[in-house]
Amino acid sequence: MTTTMTDMIRVEALSKTYVLHTQGGIRIPVFDGAGLSVAAGECVTLHGPSGTGKSTLLRCLYGNCKPDAGAIRVRHDDGEVDIASAPPRTVLEVRKRTLGYVSQFLRAIPRVSALDVVAEPLRALGVPAEAARDRAAELLSRLRIPDRLWQLAPATFSGGEQQRVNIARGFAARHPILLLDEPTASLDARNRAVVIDLIGEAKAEGTALVGVFHDDEVREAVSTRIHTMQG
Repeated sequence: MTTTMTDMIRVEALSKTYVLHTQGGIRIPVFDGAGLSVAAGECVTLHGPSGTGKSTLLRCLYGNCKPDAGAIRVRHDDGEVDIASAPPRTVLEVRKRTLGYVSQFLRAIPRVSALDVVAEPLRALGVPAEAARDRAAELLSRLRIPDRLWQLAPATFSGGEQQRVNIARGFAARHPILLLDEPTASLDARNRAVVIDLIGEAKAEGTALVGVFHDDEVREAVSTRIHTMQG
């Protein structure tokens, strides 16, 4: 993957309002007419007060949250996919090959080892088991998960350990686009430094990243641009 200034994501006139059906249909506007572009090799940080829609925008980009209006154009293979209107099968295919996501919480299958949780995105791409596990082991080592834990299910891990497994899984397949929702929230300084290094390496490889970072030091270290959200 080489670094170019090609737009990997283009958000156009995106709007989202939550409707609380259990509370009399109360409407809570999140954002209206939002726009964003992210090029290969950039890390664009979403910034703004709580409630301005940073995590909601990330979920929209990943296809977990459907906007009310607008488009989310993601470069996929040799063309573009509008995540806002694409059918679920297409969204799943984009996630498999193009669009990675590190959420705040690890959602792992019980009884699957940490090593295989991290290797799974590579296995889904057809990477042989040994090579996928080698990549997983490299990332788990860098993120200071002791090798004695690699064969255990992450559900038994502490919150910080689970988040490091989550980060390793997100970076494993080297997706062309990577979304990061507070990836360093539960990490100590040493592991935050590792994540900063991983983001820097991904940028150098041409990955387009969009992130929410509440840690000022991390935000300063990784951001190519700050995109301020007004709500």
